[in-house]
Amino acid sequence: MTSILDTELTHDAFLGGKLHLWQPRQGYRAGVDPVLLAASVPAKPGQSVLDLGCGVGAAALCLGARVPGLRLLGIERQSHYAALAARNGLEVFTADLSAPPVELREQSFDHVLANPPYFDRSAGFRSQDSGREAAMGIDTPLVSWMDAAARRLRHKGHLHLIHRAERVPDILGAANGRLGSPEIWPLCPRVGKAAELVIFRARKNGRANFVLHGPIALHTGTAHVADGDTYRPEIQAVLRGGAALLD
Repeated sequence: MTSILDTELTHDAFLGGKLHLWQPRQGYRAGVDPVLLAASVPAKPGQSVLDLGCGVGAAALCLGARVPGLRLLGIERQSHYAALAARNGLEVFTADLSAPPVELREQSFDHVLANPPYFDRSAGFRSQDSGREAAMGIDTPLVSWMDAAARRLRHKGHLHLIHRAERVPDILGAANGRLGSPEIWPLCPRVGKAAELVIFRARKNGRANFVLHGPIALHTGTAHVADGDTYRPEIQAVLRGGAALLD
């Protein structure tokens, strides 16, 4: 018999059905962004990965579906999302990323993933759904995300983050003095259009100069003319086939 909880959930296919995740029917739901984030991580079998603010575990589990033999952990402060991440197969700590439990503080990782909330609550309206509001509206500042990543990364480990393009100055400012060797890949809807998202990568104790890579277009054509799947073949390979996005 289906429980009341399950009637409020969906069991959604990711990576062309290679992965299925339980998500809330209402509120914040993982979509394309954590899949693109996972595809940007050049992890190798045997490495360790921490997903900050993991939600239902989409980013970490998509990465794990592509790269076998990873040690995957998440931290999520919203208990109902943490419970879903655990149900989806991710080892997860229910805690604020600014105050991780001792067990997590004693560990270090090769890679840290982050998909922080995109929108400044002071600049708009709050969502009526508490889960979506916590996931999409800024509460924990970017500096705290960078601090948490820097503390959990081992020497020369990498942070991988996806965010809105207009937040690049804030991202670089928050990383300054905490992480080095910053790189940015702009993600634009189509060729010739302004980037809406960016992938940011930085390294603990990195010393390399900042690199701004060429833009990655997600859709074919120069304008949206009709509904339907218009992703470029290489993006379809990421979203449907679990391919890597970056080296």
